[in-house]
Amino acid sequence: MIAGIVLTIVAIYGRRLWRLRRRRLRMAVIDRFGAPSPVTELNRFQALGGPLTMRDIADEDIQQVVALWNAAGVARSWNEPARDIAFARRDAHSTVLVGIEAGQVVASAMVGEDGHRGWVYYVAIAPERQRGGLGRVMMQAAEDWLIKRGVWKVQLLVRADNAKAARFYEQLGYRDTGSVCLQKILET
Repeated sequence: MIAGIVLTIVAIYGRRLWRLRRRRLRMAVIDRFGAPSPVTELNRFQALGGPLTMRDIADEDIQQVVALWNAAGVARSWNEPARDIAFARRDAHSTVLVGIEAGQVVASAMVGEDGHRGWVYYVAIAPERQRGGLGRVMMQAAEDWLIKRGVWKVQLLVRADNAKAARFYEQLGYRDTGSVCLQKILET
């Protein structure tokens, strides 16, 4: 039994040490060469076989993005997607990034900053394209968008019942802050 506990501790410590080394290496590369651009991540994704174009949302993308959010399960009945998109596009503090493949929107991430931190919402991948690295590409693009604007901290919200999404973000280095999110609707 003690041997099993020791092996478990060694395995956990080894994984943490590996993650720490990987993070230090990435930070050293960033210090030396600068942060990777969305193009770098995009090229890495394209090498996996996807001719993907990444850009800010355009008017002609809105219907496809709304359909994507519904298909991916990120839209909720109390939020009007077209209104959220219009609000994100109203000034330079936010946008909706889209991944386009063969003329179709296959991925999105809404990203913005509030003067203190960055926020990411509506990370959505077409169901048939999930689990292929595209979510990681979209998150890197969102983080790079924030870095270019001098934002040093990014946060996102994950619903308590969405363990799959929480695991995905944890694998990208996100941690539970132990905060409680409170909301108040201001319009009647």
